[in-house]
Amino acid sequence: MESPRDEAPRLRQALCRVGALCYEKGFIVGADGNLSVRLSDDTVLITPAGAMKGFLEPHHIAHIDLDGHPVDDGPRASSETGIHLVAYRERADMRAVVHAHPPHAVALSIAEIDMQMPVIPEIVVTIGGTPTTPYATPGTDELPESIRAVVRCSDTLIMKNHGAVCLGSNLMDAFKKLDMIEHTAKILWLAHTVRGGIEPLPPEAVSKLLATRSALGIRTTNTLENRCARPS
Repeated sequence: MESPRDEAPRLRQALCRVGALCYEKGFIVGADGNLSVRLSDDTVLITPAGAMKGFLEPHHIAHIDLDGHPVDDGPRASSETGIHLVAYRERADMRAVVHAHPPHAVALSIAEIDMQMPVIPEIVVTIGGTPTTPYATPGTDELPESIRAVVRCSDTLIMKNHGAVCLGSNLMDAFKKLDMIEHTAKILWLAHTVRGGIEPLPPEAVSKLLATRSALGIRTTNTLENRCARPS
């Protein structure tokens, strides 16, 4: 078992690496976005305010408790810390949060194209879809409250006109989901460009896909199964 002494340095390095990956893939630019991990003592390592996430060093990372208070004299935490704290409070099973601004996914939210629509089989089987939450003002308490209900039932979401929030069992799991939703958004973008509109998979096809989850050993949260952000 990893000792607490080893855990924090390893995860500081991981935050820097995933921040660089987000920057390299164009999911963030400039000082956009923020990333965090929850430690075994339920404190949180989170990227600092105003930093370029593609060029972080381990000593740049802030360390806070679940109320957002600093636990050391390190850098000041991100101004959007509330997003992360809401996710951890609502989802005890999640250990990492990545917030980024993937351009195609954000563009679809502006165009009001539903990323919950079942179109891509791999997405249907894994996360189900990605709900869009209403616009809320960044840097205010509106923002974390706007996502609270959806993070209870979805590992991914798009904040309208703003960016994505992805929750994971670890940092790479959260990044993987971000990668998946932006790839899906690119496909939907291309399909809409070619046709001007697309049709979802028929309900029977969706049911067959969801039925494969058990045989494949997939037990992750799925928004089509739990009808996250859908009328009951």
